Amino acid sequence: MKSKTISAEEFDRLFDEGGDVSPYVDRSKARRIQPTIRRVNVDFPYWMVHALDDEAERLGITRQSVIKTWIGEKIEARRGQPIATGAAKRRKVAETQRRYRAKRKR
Repeated sequence: MKSKTISAEEFDRLFDEGGDVSPYVDRSKARRIQPTIRRVNVDFPYWMVHALDDEAERLGITRQSVIKTWIGEKIEARRGQPIATGAAKRRKVAETQRRYRAKRKR
């Protein structure tokens, strides 16, 4: 199926405003990149878990996503360059999802 065409700036604006960008995405060529996952266990004090849960609720994402995002941001800052996954992009998606969920609750 051929998707409609708009400029990148129009696409970004529509996405940022919470609009439906699906007509402009060609899913026939989409593929999911599966990063190599390595599971780790980390013990956190109770107050830290509570703070992570508060932040996750505020952003409308999971505790694990908060941890991954914050660690990714720290790594990016230490390297001085964005890592492949792009924490800023994840934050933007999380914020858009949060706004969408808030609209649906009304």
